[in-house]
Amino acid sequence: MIQTAQISQSSVFLVSGGAKGITAECVIRMAQHQPCKFILLGRSSIMKDEPDWAKDCFDESELKKRIMENILAQGQKPTPMEVKGVFKTIASSREIHKTLLAIEQAGGQADYIDVDVTDALALQQKLATVVERMGPITGIIHGAGVLADKLIEKKSEQDFDTVYATKVKGLENLLSCVSPGQLDYLVLFSSVAGFYGNIGQSDYAIANEILNKSAHLVKQHHPSCHVVAINWGPWDSGMVTSELKKAFAKRNIEIIPIPVGTNMLVKELDTANQETAQVVIGTPLEPVLGELNPELRTYRIRRKLTLDANPFLQDHVIAGYPVLPATCAVAWMINACEQLYPGYKFFSYTNFKILKGIIFNETLASEYILDLKEIAKTNDGSIEFEGKIWRKKEESKIPYHEHYRVQIKLVKEIPSAPTYETVNLEEDDQIPEHIKSPLYQTGQFTLFHGSSFWGVKQVLNLSATKITAACAWSSISNRQQGQFTIQTYNPYIADIQTHPTGILIDSFYQEELLPSQSQKFEQFAMIPPGETFYVSTELKSKQANKVSVDIIAHNREGQIYYRWTGCQGTIYSIWSKGK
Repeated sequence: MIQTAQISQSSVFLVSGGAKGITAECVIRMAQHQPCKFILLGRSSIMKDEPDWAKDCFDESELKKRIMENILAQGQKPTPMEVKGVFKTIASSREIHKTLLAIEQAGGQADYIDVDVTDALALQQKLATVVERMGPITGIIHGAGVLADKLIEKKSEQDFDTVYATKVKGLENLLSCVSPGQLDYLVLFSSVAGFYGNIGQSDYAIANEILNKSAHLVKQHHPSCHVVAINWGPWDSGMVTSELKKAFAKRNIEIIPIPVGTNMLVKELDTANQETAQVVIGTPLEPVLGELNPELRTYRIRRKLTLDANPFLQDHVIAGYPVLPATCAVAWMINACEQLYPGYKFFSYTNFKILKGIIFNETLASEYILDLKEIAKTNDGSIEFEGKIWRKKEESKIPYHEHYRVQIKLVKEIPSAPTYETVNLEEDDQIPEHIKSPLYQTGQFTLFHGSSFWGVKQVLNLSATKITAACAWSSISNRQQGQFTIQTYNPYIADIQTHPTGILIDSFYQEELLPSQSQKFEQFAMIPPGETFYVSTELKSKQANKVSVDIIAHNREGQIYYRWTGCQGTIYSIWSKGK
């Protein structure tokens, strides 16, 4: 059993960015909960004694007046920048002293080192003396961070380096001062910007996501250490002005009150949470959507597809070869559209056609090309794209081969989910025995899919024109998903929704089916992995080699998750099951 340490009076925490702001509030609360020792790091210098003219003056305007008078008394002309700098030094020093005093009043011990955490040599030199006095470091809290918010096309290399280095190089330097094996605690102050992303904070998001991954890595190699990366949302601090609070409210972003946040930190350091390496305390940072540029643009994206990069393909084998599910091709196009317009959400696609599937055999191309063309931008907040996936065709009169074509619609807000009025969840006692048995037994039934696509749990009722099935998908890892990770559209659950159609066609016509096109697909809500949902499939027409169905995925009450209309398939009589 792994031995877990507890914070005691002899614990020594090295805290970057710990003397001011939110990190200081957290340290003070830790000391109140369990007095211990803290070595606080910050770039600000600290004044041992304030000038006589500044003492006992806490009004900002009065203090700035005295600063100007002092500069004039020295025979110099004060500038606004100079006055602001002196004021900032005094205010910063006072805040640091206040933090040190609060820790001592709580029964703890604290020392302050003015050092830039990105300067490894200075950090090691200044830290050595304090460690001799305080004792060996048993915990690290990395709370330092700076911002340089602006759109990526306006960021300079210096902006990126400053933001990135404070988080990433800072962590590296802290760990270089302490052997990870001697640490009982490693607490990394990350951000929801790293977890969810946020416009204008690409550098900050990258840096914080590296902290997240670092937490998991350290935990893997040092399981007895209490490691946690806390993805904080915005705090109710001085940096969050009343105007900013209003802006957050419009974006449905919750503000963390200081007492609540500091108590959450103390809770995360409890031994009960020793195995949790990453937590998110905050809501998604949904971007503010501005006016759409009326210009209609085109985009081209290239992708190399391989079996090794997409393990799930081994669970989608037709006639002996892995085949890209049509839903994954759609997912590629949907995800690309959403990445072009952050904040807009996928709602529907129309006129989807499979012109030629992508088969992972000798016909696999060296690269596939996605072309997106904006075809409409409307005042009601929607954007429509025409998308196609194609490949170049060497040594042919036709220079390219098209695989998939679709029209995709993004919206600001997803419409309310309608209700499926003809829900029938009664269990039919006339269901054939071979449909009652496991439906994904290789070689035994029409559902050829491997475990990545297992989802139909039970056929509830079945007729020549309709089937209703209970379904649930247990999820697969990101590694298994490969190049087709789930974002706002789940291609694996979408594929599962087509499985009951195959059961119906096999049961009544003893034929196999491949999807070929669909008139319309609408998504009102995503289905969480593990949650039971129901698929009701209505057969609209059956010709010699063509089938048309409507597919509705809904919950027990009939609230619709996904709705396909005019979904067509082609009879495929040379199907090799399970190969």
